[in-house]
Amino acid sequence: MKSTVESLSPTKVKLIVEVPFEELKPSLDAAYQSIAQQIQVPGFRKGKIPPQVIDQRVGRGPVLEEAINDALPKLYSQAVQDNQVKAIGRPEVDVTEFNDKESLQFSAEVEVRPEITLPDLEGLEAEVEDIAIADSEVDEQIEALRQRFGSLNPVERATADKDYITIDLSASKDGEKVEEAQATGLSYQVGSGQLLEGLDEAVIGLSAGESNTFVTQLVGGSLKGDDVDVSVTVTAVKEQELPAFDDDFAQTASEFDTADELKADVQARLERGKRLEQAGEARDAVLEKILTLVEVPVPEGLLTEELAARKENLEQQLGYSGMSFEQFLEGEEQSQEEFDEDLKKRSEDAIKAQFVLDLVAEQQELNVNDQELTEHIVRHAQRSGVSPDQFAQHAVENNLVPSLVSEVVRGKALAHLVEHANVKDASGNAVELKTLQPDGTYGDPEAAEVVEAPVEEPAKA
Repeated sequence: MKSTVESLSPTKVKLIVEVPFEELKPSLDAAYQSIAQQIQVPGFRKGKIPPQVIDQRVGRGPVLEEAINDALPKLYSQAVQDNQVKAIGRPEVDVTEFNDKESLQFSAEVEVRPEITLPDLEGLEAEVEDIAIADSEVDEQIEALRQRFGSLNPVERATADKDYITIDLSASKDGEKVEEAQATGLSYQVGSGQLLEGLDEAVIGLSAGESNTFVTQLVGGSLKGDDVDVSVTVTAVKEQELPAFDDDFAQTASEFDTADELKADVQARLERGKRLEQAGEARDAVLEKILTLVEVPVPEGLLTEELAARKENLEQQLGYSGMSFEQFLEGEEQSQEEFDEDLKKRSEDAIKAQFVLDLVAEQQELNVNDQELTEHIVRHAQRSGVSPDQFAQHAVENNLVPSLVSEVVRGKALAHLVEHANVKDASGNAVELKTLQPDGTYGDPEAAEVVEAPVEEPAKA
C-alpha cells in the first residue's frame, strides 16, 4: 500500500492511498463468507457456497462493494499510522478509482491536531486579586451557625418576613384544580423565594387559619409556564430565636472555649477557602496568558461539535431548572448575538487549552498512575452525586476512561505551568502555590507539589 499526505490547512490534511488488488483478498474472502451466510442456493449448504456460484447468483459488484466497505477503515488507519497523522474526528473518504482486479485508490480528508510552537514559559507573569475577607463574610458565617442552633417558637401574630410558616397550596386553571399542584403541610421560610413567585407577598400579613390568592406561573408539570390561580392558607406561624454569640455558644457549637476563638477559626476557614479560589484564579490567569502568546488554530469540525455539545448541556440545565432560554439571556443581561459570540469564544479557548496542555504533557513526559486516576474518579462521582463504583462502571461502559486520563494529565500539565510561573497578587506579593494543599493550608516545602485544579474540558469530552 502506498500513501501520501497533502496539507489542506493547519488543521486539515488529505491522505491519498493506493492499494494493490491482492491486498484486498482478506476482505474479499470475508465478503464471500458473509454473503454465503445470507443466501440459499439449492444443492449447497448455507455458508458453504463457492465464490463462483455467488458471482452468478448475486453478482461480483455487491461482493466488491462489501469488501471495500470492510477494508477501507483498516486501510485508512494504516495510512494514518504510516504517515504519523494526528487525526481527530471522522474522515471524509472518497473512492477515486477502483475496478475489479485493479488497484484501489481513495482519498481521506480529516482534521488533525495543529502544530504548536510553545515559547519559553519559564517565569511567565500573571496577576490575581488580593485575598480579602470582609467583616460581613465572617458575620454571615457566624449567623448561619447561630441559625443551625436556633429554635422555632410558635407566635400568635400575622406572618412577617423571615418567619417560618406551615402552608397549604392549591392551584387551579380556569376554575379547575391542577391535580399535580396541590400540597398540604409545607414548611416555608418567608423571603427565601424557594417555591412560587408571588408567594411571599401573598402570605405576609396572614395569621394562622387565614388564606389569600395570587396569580403565578408553575415551574413544572403539564402546565409549566402557564398562569394559574393559587390559594394559600397559613396553618402555623413560627419565628426563629437565635442564641447569643458568646462563650457558652462557642462551647456548645464547636470545640472552642470562647467566642473569640470560634470567630478566629471562622476567619481562618474563610482564608483557606480564599486561597483555593485564588489558586484557581492563578491557573486561569496563567492559561489565559499562554493562549495570548501561542497561535493555536482551531479545527472547524471540532469547534462545531463543541458548540453543539455546550448548547445541548445548557438546554438540559435550563430544562431541569424550569427556565426558558429567553429568561436565561435576561438573567445574563445578554442578547442572542452576545451569547453566541461568548459561547464561541469559550469553546475556542477550551479547545486551544486542550491542545496546549497536551503538548506540555508530552514535552514533560507526564503520565497518570492508578491512584491519581482513582482520586479523579472519586471527585467526579462526588460532583455527580453517585458512588465511585457507579461512576467507574459508567466510565468503562461508555469508553470514558481515556477522557478521564486526559483530564488528569492536563491538570498536571497546568500545575507544571503554574509552578514555573511568576504569580503575584494585585498588591505585588508573590502568591505561594507550590505548597498549597487541597484544604487550603500550606504543606512541607520539601514535598511541594502544586495542587491540581480542574481544567475546562471541551463539553463533548
